[in-house]
Amino acid sequence: MKTLARFTLLLPSLLALGAPAWAEDAPLILDPSVVTGSRSASPTFDLPYSVNSISHEQISDGQLGINASEALSRVPGLVVQNRQNYAQDLQISSRGFGARSAFGVRGIKLIADGIPASTPDGQGQAATFNLDTAERIEVLRGPAATLYGSNAGGVIQMFSRDGEGPPRIGAETLVGSDGLSKNHLTAEGAANGAGFVLDASRMDTDGYRDHSSARRDQTFAKLNVQPDDDSKLALIYSSLEQNGTQDPLGQTWAAYKADPRSVAPAALLYNTRKSIDHQQIGLNYERYIGDATLQVNAYTGRRSVIQYLSIPGGTAADKRGGVVDFDRTFYGGSVHWLQPITSAPGDLTLITGLDYDRSREDRQGYSNTVNGVHGVKGALGRDEIDTATSLDPFVQANWLLGDWTLQAGLRHSSMTMDVDDHYLSDGNDSGNKTYQKNTPSVSVMYAFTPDLHGYVSAGKGFETPTQAESAYSSTANGFNFALKPSVSKQYEVGLKARVGQDTRVNAALFQITTEDELVVQQSVGGRTTYQNAGRTLRRGFELGLESQLSEQWNTSLAYTRLQATYDSDFVSGGTTTVDKGNYLPGVPQTTLFAELNWKPRDWVSTALEGLYRSKVYVEDTNQQHAAPGYSVFNWRARFEQKVDHWTFHQTLRLDNLLDRQYVGSVIVGDGNGRYYEAAPGRSWYAGAGAEYQF
Repeated sequence: MKTLARFTLLLPSLLALGAPAWAEDAPLILDPSVVTGSRSASPTFDLPYSVNSISHEQISDGQLGINASEALSRVPGLVVQNRQNYAQDLQISSRGFGARSAFGVRGIKLIADGIPASTPDGQGQAATFNLDTAERIEVLRGPAATLYGSNAGGVIQMFSRDGEGPPRIGAETLVGSDGLSKNHLTAEGAANGAGFVLDASRMDTDGYRDHSSARRDQTFAKLNVQPDDDSKLALIYSSLEQNGTQDPLGQTWAAYKADPRSVAPAALLYNTRKSIDHQQIGLNYERYIGDATLQVNAYTGRRSVIQYLSIPGGTAADKRGGVVDFDRTFYGGSVHWLQPITSAPGDLTLITGLDYDRSREDRQGYSNTVNGVHGVKGALGRDEIDTATSLDPFVQANWLLGDWTLQAGLRHSSMTMDVDDHYLSDGNDSGNKTYQKNTPSVSVMYAFTPDLHGYVSAGKGFETPTQAESAYSSTANGFNFALKPSVSKQYEVGLKARVGQDTRVNAALFQITTEDELVVQQSVGGRTTYQNAGRTLRRGFELGLESQLSEQWNTSLAYTRLQATYDSDFVSGGTTTVDKGNYLPGVPQTTLFAELNWKPRDWVSTALEGLYRSKVYVEDTNQQHAAPGYSVFNWRARFEQKVDHWTFHQTLRLDNLLDRQYVGSVIVGDGNGRYYEAAPGRSWYAGAGAEYQF
């Protein structure tokens, strides 16, 4: 009845569809400009590597504005899995990097308005992206990503919009399946030479699976000014708060088949849950000095987390980490200098820069059992200060010479991990380790014609262990400082073509070889340890297509074929042999996204989305039941009306139209056999909003 009442409140706006409408038509942009990779605005068609830009319309048109998976599925090479578990965040992998992550995002650099959403050791949280304020998202894959430091199997940058135009205020509400509701308030515009964006939202859900309810509060504020004609400045604040977010854990195959909504009994026994309190503030400054450009970024923030796990009471792991409680402070900055070389032939720009990032965690671990009562904070069993620091200088050259484009760079990546243990009686000795490597990248493009460009790209990268992966050792109680970084060599060959005036095609072949791949060693009693495997080999093909079929119709397609295998035998956990040729878990071989969008009038647009993923192995031996492949189809529609100073809009959305039951994501190497996380069946969403312009 509550849902029905909410939907009834939307009816007046829906009935307003017959009102006059003057919404502006937004045609498909086939050649957007990006800064990721070149570090200065350049059309994607002219860049010698795989990079995509997702526009504001693609992020917001008919989408919920809750999870980055809504927008990122349209990018070739990415696999984005909504785990239906807000305690663990999205799973994102790029050409196989990051697929093993048990929680959050690793192996991919996440950046929002110049502020890293990844810690120096490579662990990131996509939940900090505020999609309601996003102007665009840029995604870089391949060798050029190694110029962004360690753990850069890819780079995902979100840019918020500047406050522009007359001031305006707005409100929006959204309701949907499984008790979902989202309420959103915004104010933005420009006044007296200063632009501002203010945004606040609250999302509530009961969750598709049992014991998966969540509440998420997000706030955002941005002030952009031009101190003079040669400079611009932006101040940005954002926060994320989730209190008591329930964690249903993974499912065994039998439990998933019996009831996709089921929850692991341990989740109920220990009331597994997580609370997050995150705030950050940043500054971006850019100044033109003659022909050169100075870019300065600085940021700081804090993140507090308390998480109740399902580790069995009385075990050693329970005493050390049945309850994880930490307070993290983080800060850093960067200085970049872009210098055109006018004396050189063609168009040559040299870029030098220095990036500094530091994260300091005051971390405690407690038992989760007191006097036989589970899911409560018990005795202290771990107390330490964990610090990760990176300081990376780099140099890069962008050179356009006739029909040739050259981009080359070298970065010295380093990351120091330090543990200062305050609980030595448990044997967790203090220590530190520094990982460092030079990571070069070179990319060359040739313009066969103005509408056909070909390129080759090569680079070396490395991926350090995260603090979470180093937290436990199989042979001792302390940190696993024996872990080595994985080292990769990446190669890419691609074509970019414009067909007529209305179609854009990108195609890329790539190969990645990796030494000392980081893999799950064992997961016992709630404690997961990691090891270095041997070699891996990833070979793949990506195809992206966007076409404005007519004034009313446009389509897009993203196809990925990826063969990701172990290229040598290794022994996992000291007992299990993983054979050469086994597939990397968590990586589908085939992914296909397609969309057909119809805009018959300026005030209405509707689209059909389709997504296919092939089966996914869940652990290294490939012996456990693989998550089957699936196809799902979604439909969305958006309506808009303008009346005087008012703009009204409505959104309707149906996901999984055919009510397909499938495994939406997997937990790689789970020691309890709970590898699977069910995706929702058919789901509906409806929303409406209004904006007033002064």
